[in-house]
Amino acid sequence: MIFKYRGIDNNGKKIVANIEANDIEEAKGKLKARGVIYSQLSESRNSLAMLDGLTKRDIPQDDLAMFCKELSTYLKSGMTLLTALKLMIDGHKTAKKFHLFLTSILTMIEEGNSLNNALTSQKIYTIPLFFTRSIKVAENSGTIKEVLIKMGVFFSSQTKLKKELKTAMAYPIFMISISFIMVAVMITFIIPKVTSIFAETNQELPALTTFVLSISDFLRDNYGLLIFLAIFIIASFKLSYRFFSFFTHLIDRFALMLPIFGGLIHNFQIGRFSYITAIMLKSGVSFAEAIKLSVDVVDNKALQRVLATASVKVVEGNKFSTALLLAKNTVIKKNFLQSLAVGEESSEVPAVLDNLSTLYFEENSDKTKMMLSLIEPILMLVVGGIIGVIVAAMLLPIFSLNLGAT
Repeated sequence: MIFKYRGIDNNGKKIVANIEANDIEEAKGKLKARGVIYSQLSESRNSLAMLDGLTKRDIPQDDLAMFCKELSTYLKSGMTLLTALKLMIDGHKTAKKFHLFLTSILTMIEEGNSLNNALTSQKIYTIPLFFTRSIKVAENSGTIKEVLIKMGVFFSSQTKLKKELKTAMAYPIFMISISFIMVAVMITFIIPKVTSIFAETNQELPALTTFVLSISDFLRDNYGLLIFLAIFIIASFKLSYRFFSFFTHLIDRFALMLPIFGGLIHNFQIGRFSYITAIMLKSGVSFAEAIKLSVDVVDNKALQRVLATASVKVVEGNKFSTALLLAKNTVIKKNFLQSLAVGEESSEVPAVLDNLSTLYFEENSDKTKMMLSLIEPILMLVVGGIIGVIVAAMLLPIFSLNLGAT
């Protein structure tokens, strides 16, 4: 539980902060041990909701990146871990949940726990297992600053990539939305009014106009049902993807087979796996353990299943590249397998994986830029074509009327 207190510390300075404890009596004991004379002590409202992990969720990648970067910077400047955490707590008072996270870690470290134990024991966020395991090994080997720097770079790059994709897709999504609204308005309201004029003259309408009118009538008469079906299909898909492993594996495997997008997904997932594995190997984690933990970084279940199965073979004494090659329904690219095999033969697996992650990320960046540059003209062509068909459907009866008059 998190308790909020107000009082005076052992230096006579007024203080308002949080402390973690199992109950209020333990919180009082901890404050007394610190020399804090409190005037107010109560359970934080945020703490009440944390019972049984009700609000515990994965830590956001940008928060984890910020934690790694700031902590590594303070440690590199010669500060102790306690001093660094106190400075971080002072700098993040407005971010309530992240502030609680830092406070919880500080409390446990002050009680004599290691950083790894504090990260795994705190109840604010769920921390990735590969991260805490790397921190544990780094603390034992004295490479905590180096590991924090590399982890900070990794999480920052992942956050930056997601933001760039969101920014790049904002304009196409806006264009698609506006175009959809325009076409819907034209089909539903404008076309019926224009064509009704010709219907009164008992003039036979052109086939294109009749086709567009039939679509207009169908959308106008069944828009409620269509909206319901769209929501139902999307919700069913998401629930099935989340709770049915067979369906999830099928969709993820299909995604890897898509032209262009399949390659992007593969590069992104294997790039993440390679980068994290390289970091863990450099921090001193054994090869078998590093692979096993790094599998959790992979979101695509088809790739994850192949990597997880191969990691079991490594524990049994097989080479990772060989296990991947012999895996059933393998979806791993050959250049990854070949490079990994060379790294295993030369005992340079960390360097090879590091280079592969850089290669895949750069390749994805180039492909994404090219793809996004093509989206706008393709959208213009598609929307222009649809509007052109609608306009033609409106004008054809007029031409037919003029021809009939002559």
